[in-house]
Amino acid sequence: MLPVKLLNIVGARPQIIKSSAISRAITKHFPDRITEILIHTGQHYDREMSDVFFDELEIHRPDFNLGVGSAGHGRQTSMMITGIEEVLLEEKPHCVLLYGDTNSTLAGAVAASKLHFPVIHIEAGLRSFNKTMPEELNRIISDHSSTLLFAPTNAAFKNLMNEGFRPENSPPYTINNPKIYLTGDIMYDNTLFYSELAEKKKAGLLDQLSVKKDEYILVTIHRDSNTDDTERLSAILTTLMKLAEENDIHLIMPLHPRTIVSLNTKLKELHRELCRSTFVSIVPPASFLEIILLEKHCRMIITDSGGVQKESHFFRKPCIVLRKETEWVELVANGTARLVDADTQKLKEEFVHFMEQKEVLNYPAFYGDGKTAEFILGEIIQMFENR
Repeated sequence: MLPVKLLNIVGARPQIIKSSAISRAITKHFPDRITEILIHTGQHYDREMSDVFFDELEIHRPDFNLGVGSAGHGRQTSMMITGIEEVLLEEKPHCVLLYGDTNSTLAGAVAASKLHFPVIHIEAGLRSFNKTMPEELNRIISDHSSTLLFAPTNAAFKNLMNEGFRPENSPPYTINNPKIYLTGDIMYDNTLFYSELAEKKKAGLLDQLSVKKDEYILVTIHRDSNTDDTERLSAILTTLMKLAEENDIHLIMPLHPRTIVSLNTKLKELHRELCRSTFVSIVPPASFLEIILLEKHCRMIITDSGGVQKESHFFRKPCIVLRKETEWVELVANGTARLVDADTQKLKEEFVHFMEQKEVLNYPAFYGDGKTAEFILGEIIQMFENR
């Protein structure tokens, strides 16, 4: 049998990092059975998306870059659909692999399913149950366009069942007879790999920041609901600065460029206060390896990032979430992540709760065994061997 030709579609730096788990597993376990082609839509321009980025993280470079760039949802998605269709018709892959919930995910799902290429969705079944979020619509449409759906958590698997997907379906699998799996999370695979790499390549980072292991809190804020609403952003940052001073703990803040713009243009006095504080370090946006190292050695994480929430669990760190809801509901149910939104009173309470934590927190294996990518590829091969 000829190798399975797998078309990987990514659009942002986090998705390229996710895809690296698949690429490594192909190289290690299935080099003669799977041929990988990688499309980068160019949805997000990232100054770090250079040769250095790919070399440092040991990632497969894209075979196609559509260079779409930033635009409104409709225009951006339509340009990506057009570009992906052209590659599909040229390369004629056996299947298309998608990640998560970006416009690139949606475009890949629409382009592939309309041309009758089987869609495989990693991170299927995640739901915030808030359809005002573009990501939620992207998730739902992508799932319902897919043939194989790999749910990273039990909650995600149950969400798919609640939407009519049947785990008892038998092969051959199609868009009308899809197969759902509970797999674990490929980002756990990545965290195991990249935490070792970060220790080697970023060993001096904590010394550069003048902090020690377990003696600082990592803060990341990037969602526009927080960065573009000056009242929310001011409340969050003012409260965090005061809490750091009162609890004698250092905050490391690798702030997103959008956050810095808001501080520089709308909250100049607060920005000056943060820069003057001996308990706060505002640092440039961190690379993926730097973030991994900072997560691994911090005392607590405060974030509005979905990915960082998961990584807090991988590294067994308590996490305060600056959002109203989260896709990772099992972390909240477990008590190791607490939702506070921009409620300063809740933020204070949960900050103090974790700082004074006396009982040992438990971090169950919600996200698999670190071999999720290998399992996913095995199931893809089996699908085509059964045809």
